[in-house]
Amino acid sequence: MSTSGEHGYPDTGHTRTHLPGGDPYGGAPRRTPRSSSRSLITVVGVVVLLIAAIAFANRDNSSSTNTPAKGAPHQPAAPTAASGHTPAPTKQNGIPANFPHTKQGAESAAANYAVALVSADILKPTRRNEIVREVFVADQQAALTDKFNKAYSKQFLSNIGLDQNGNSAAGHTYVSRTAPLGTKPTAYSASAATVEVWCTGVFGTAGEDSTNPVTSDWFTMTLELRWENDDWKAAGFSQKDGPAPIPGDGKASSADQMAKAVEEYGGFTYAR
Repeated sequence: MSTSGEHGYPDTGHTRTHLPGGDPYGGAPRRTPRSSSRSLITVVGVVVLLIAAIAFANRDNSSSTNTPAKGAPHQPAAPTAASGHTPAPTKQNGIPANFPHTKQGAESAAANYAVALVSADILKPTRRNEIVREVFVADQQAALTDKFNKAYSKQFLSNIGLDQNGNSAAGHTYVSRTAPLGTKPTAYSASAATVEVWCTGVFGTAGEDSTNPVTSDWFTMTLELRWENDDWKAAGFSQKDGPAPIPGDGKASSADQMAKAVEEYGGFTYAR
């Protein structure tokens, strides 16, 4: 993952994701700037990307044994249709778990972990610790917990309108939701895998006087996975922009409509 954030989150040493930072563990996905709030939105996006960048930057580079050898034949893309396999039989702390020990299982894990890492919950200290425990391999958890906590500092949260517990002010709703559109494994073995997840999402604060309005973004998150304790877990991740379509001309919804949508529409468990 890159080491510079582009979505406006604190620098954590990784690339972009919904995390504060600027490395493989980038922070939250970058928001699309709107009028005068552009600088704040950009900062928030950078932070998210940064967290992802940090985790990725600190990963053990010697573990990337699944990278195709130079000159190796290009692997054709997998079909875009769903595989039909069960995504995950259980959930741990609300996060899908116990993925199949297959390439499709690794893709499913990557898609669901991307959703968790770019969720509004990652900004809440208690929930963040649970996400790190469920998403990452054991030997990365302590370091990542420390980096995430530093990235999502009280000052950072205040800058995006949240209190130290990651809660928005009265009359506002912080929105951070991601939807994977597809996955692509770039390396796979029985013990490790690298999967790219193409995503879109909505990010920002819904509220009549919000200076960080909810906007959409398109990005690709790359997760390095390891088979550990009978499940696929992340050892590192990074994020980059796009691919993004030409913006449509649909009418933007009101802050109240956005807040209600987040509260009333539940998320999904994703599968390859």
